[in-house]
Amino acid sequence: MIVRGLGVALGAAAVAVLLAGLAYGGEAAWVTAEVLVPVGLVTTFVTDAVVRRRARLGSLRRQSAIIAAVIVGQFMLAVGLFVWLMSIGSHDAFFTVLVAAYAGLVGAWAGRCLAGGMLGDVERLRDGLTAVGDGARDVDFRTDGHDELRDLAAAAAAMERKLAAEERARRELVAAISHDLRTPITSLRLLADAVGDDVVDADTREEYLQRLGVHVRQLGALIDDLFELSRLEAGELTWRMERVPLGDLVEETVDAMRPDAQAGGVTLRAETGAGSAAGVAQANPEQLQRVLLNLLRNAIRHTPPDGSVVVSTEVVDDAVEIEVADTGEGIPAEDRDRVFQPFVQGTDPSRRHGGTGLGLAISRAIVEAHGGRIWLVDPGPAVGGNGGAGGTRVRVRLPAAA
Repeated sequence: MIVRGLGVALGAAAVAVLLAGLAYGGEAAWVTAEVLVPVGLVTTFVTDAVVRRRARLGSLRRQSAIIAAVIVGQFMLAVGLFVWLMSIGSHDAFFTVLVAAYAGLVGAWAGRCLAGGMLGDVERLRDGLTAVGDGARDVDFRTDGHDELRDLAAAAAAMERKLAAEERARRELVAAISHDLRTPITSLRLLADAVGDDVVDADTREEYLQRLGVHVRQLGALIDDLFELSRLEAGELTWRMERVPLGDLVEETVDAMRPDAQAGGVTLRAETGAGSAAGVAQANPEQLQRVLLNLLRNAIRHTPPDGSVVVSTEVVDDAVEIEVADTGEGIPAEDRDRVFQPFVQGTDPSRRHGGTGLGLAISRAIVEAHGGRIWLVDPGPAVGGNGGAGGTRVRVRLPAAA
């Protein structure tokens, strides 16, 4: 830093000396050099010393006071050298120094006033961030200025809102997990007590043992899904990506789910086009098929008999899209922004089916791990033509294969 400072000081002095020489000759140039060079050297070395000890100078207010003192000091040094070298009379010298001192002190005061507002904003930001760190929320980060500190305050406020949303989501997740674990655990305890106390006959005991197995498998599936979701969101899972013809994958998945649809009286069909017209995604086929299976299970489960579920594909610019559209009861408006969150099964009791509520959350994590996105389309005629408005339409966008 000191080398750069010396370069700036001596370079500026050289320019001033040159201008003085051109305007008033060599003697004026020499006097200018005698005034400016010492001032530049002293200011540079003092500034370097202050910067090196900045960590020990304390608050910004103290640092601003020291900066003001350096500015006033160099100003008074320049005036003093000028008075001495120019051999100005004592009367003129006195008033020159007096006016210079007055101008320097007033300038320092003005600078401190201007810096005071900025330092006040900095202190408010510090206090606000400290409050957020201590757990406070709804902290006021507003500043008086319209500068970079305002942008910093806006970023701090956005961070606080994000933290509040994450904490709220974490509390809701813990409550949902506790609820989903409590029910099977309570059933397991009651069944185990009944079997262990020999209060039931052999046939009932066998039935209870079968129920125990069902609840154990349910708990195991819930724990496995939670573990996988946490690893997906942490980015710990990676897959081999390859070219996946969507037409073939969709047809295969639809064929696998057709018995489930027929059992519920639901018509299931694929409308993907032939060959490359259906699109080719850059994806992992097993994980992409898992997403489709989750979407189809949800669609079939919530579609009444004589309804239909249509899977369609579309090529959009440098991406491919898959849509699963059904003619079911649809998703209430208050739940549309939450359906891809863990354990969200909707406020409508008819949409609660006893699952873990993690299927769509895992599907979203898989799609995002592919660099894609998944969302709900506004109700209306589906791309594949599911025959009317309403129902639910879920779209998945994935990068197209090169």
